[in-house]
Amino acid sequence: MEPGKTRILLADDHALVRRGLRLILDSEPDLVVVAEAGDGAEAVELCSDAEVDLAILDIAMPRMTGLQAAREMTRRAAGVRVLMLSMYDNEQYLFEALKVGASGYVLKSVADRDLVEACRAAMRGEPFLYPGAVTALIRDFLDRERTGGRIPDRILTTREEEVLKLVAEGHSSREIADTLVISVKTVDRHRANILQKLDLHDRLGLTRYAIRAGLVEP
Repeated sequence: MEPGKTRILLADDHALVRRGLRLILDSEPDLVVVAEAGDGAEAVELCSDAEVDLAILDIAMPRMTGLQAAREMTRRAAGVRVLMLSMYDNEQYLFEALKVGASGYVLKSVADRDLVEACRAAMRGEPFLYPGAVTALIRDFLDRERTGGRIPDRILTTREEEVLKLVAEGHSSREIADTLVISVKTVDRHRANILQKLDLHDRLGLTRYAIRAGLVEP
């Protein structure tokens, strides 16, 4: 690899999407994709093992979402910059992405136009947001100024988010316990805590919340 190139980890659970994005990135003289992942957990492992400058993560992926992976990456490897990719112009996804330390938020529908610029901005230490996202941030800021509010802390713990994602994907308590290597009793306790914190009453409500929070795709 030529010196000076930004080394990129690309994570998306659709191989066809990764292929298209890789073509865009590898055609640039200063960018090169050095690793690909099909889910968030694989992305975290690859980021730990490979020399990566920038991780580009799809928000909605199996096993571990892009948001969860970004949080883990910034905890493990502070030098890695992160960009979030999404099909959705969704304010909650945007705010969650910024809270987990992402440098930017790129819509897949305009990735051919915005992705390269977003990569370069991230490596310069500058944020990249599509125009609609800037509008959302300004509106949120003005609303909070008017009401004297502040950005709320995270409602759920990281483990509770993991349980919620698997519940929303339709897994049983036994399957969740096996996946997370915890007891069924612990899964049930987490589920009860999640319902109480979110003031919800059933799996349907949990699934709707998980979609809004970017843990699963609709």
